[in-house]
Amino acid sequence: MANITPRKNKDGKITSVSIRVYHGYDSEGNRLKPYTMSWKPEREMSEKQIMKEANRRAALFEEECKNGNISSTPNMKLRDFCNTYLDIKTGILSPRTYEYYTRVINDLIIPLLGHIRITDLKPAHVQQFIKYIQDNSEKTPSPSTIKRKVAILQSILRQAVKLGLIQTNPANAERLTMPKQIAPQVEIFTRQEAVDMLEALEDEPLQYKVIIYLAIMSGAREGELVGLKFSDIDFINNRITIERSAYKLTGKPIATKPPKDNDVRTVKVDDYTIDLIKQLKAEKERERFRLGTAWQGDEWLFTKWDGSIMFPSTPSHWFRSFLKRHGLKHRKFHALRHTSATLLLLAGTNVKQVSGRLGHADLRVTNQYLHCIAEADEAAANALGNMLITQHKRTYEQESIKKTG
Repeated sequence: MANITPRKNKDGKITSVSIRVYHGYDSEGNRLKPYTMSWKPEREMSEKQIMKEANRRAALFEEECKNGNISSTPNMKLRDFCNTYLDIKTGILSPRTYEYYTRVINDLIIPLLGHIRITDLKPAHVQQFIKYIQDNSEKTPSPSTIKRKVAILQSILRQAVKLGLIQTNPANAERLTMPKQIAPQVEIFTRQEAVDMLEALEDEPLQYKVIIYLAIMSGAREGELVGLKFSDIDFINNRITIERSAYKLTGKPIATKPPKDNDVRTVKVDDYTIDLIKQLKAEKERERFRLGTAWQGDEWLFTKWDGSIMFPSTPSHWFRSFLKRHGLKHRKFHALRHTSATLLLLAGTNVKQVSGRLGHADLRVTNQYLHCIAEADEAAANALGNMLITQHKRTYEQESIKKTG
């Protein structure tokens, strides 16, 4: 029997229906994911009419699944499959990524392509989709922005191929002409910029001083830093365990999830950073005592005034303001992570160790920092060359004076 799940909006009206059909077990005894489809009813339909039609569609879908004809769905439109796709991706994509995918699907993909049968989609449709994004945005989108949005459509159609609904993906990159994308420059602080920044930190609130030092010394992401608790700190061995990341979805409270790629890791930091964290812990204890029952803390390192977890975007906002106040060159908060990686590589740490410390699932991501090493090496060579040339010129001038004297 098919399982039918209606989805309702805040007014209690059914906006879509998810249909799941049991798929059995594989040869090793593992339960297979159910067959799924989704249907979006017409706006004027009553709830009774919707459920009647949903039951009819569920019966047909179940029969197709039993007969192994799941691919024979010639009338399924892309907008219907988009709902199926989002059902499948629930719990697989990170909450923020899922929110972004949903927004792009609802605001772009369904309005532009949702009316087309999934079996009728051609690369030409996708190329028109790309052109629309280019020509109809408030400001000219970057090639990377276009690529991110097209990647969602590609993922949807890849899922359709997996389910046997279409034979090939009409959005495959080799079948499209994409705007030329320039490889993004990795932004890091120079040695002098880092020195100036750390000096300026001395007069700033302690928790922001701590978060900047931790960002550089641990290489952790912004959400991972905000998600730290004092129980994650090993004060004896100078180790920090990164096991959660804070995030905030529109209209919902701050929450945490495992780090990106589920990479829980432990990193070692220096004595000075640990000492700063000890000072911060003492400061939070004093505030907790002062506020009494108004304190909402849960051992968070970085908090609002009442001890509750800091907004995940606060470090970036504060950092931008901090740099401006001190007349320092603008860098994104994420540049602290890039700087951490580059300094480790410059110090001779191998790429695999740096990758593990940063929580990269793929070594190729870490390799992006190697060009910074090459640039630093070139700068060092130029500095050495300039020094030798200057010395040579000075010697030459001195010898010339002796000869003429």
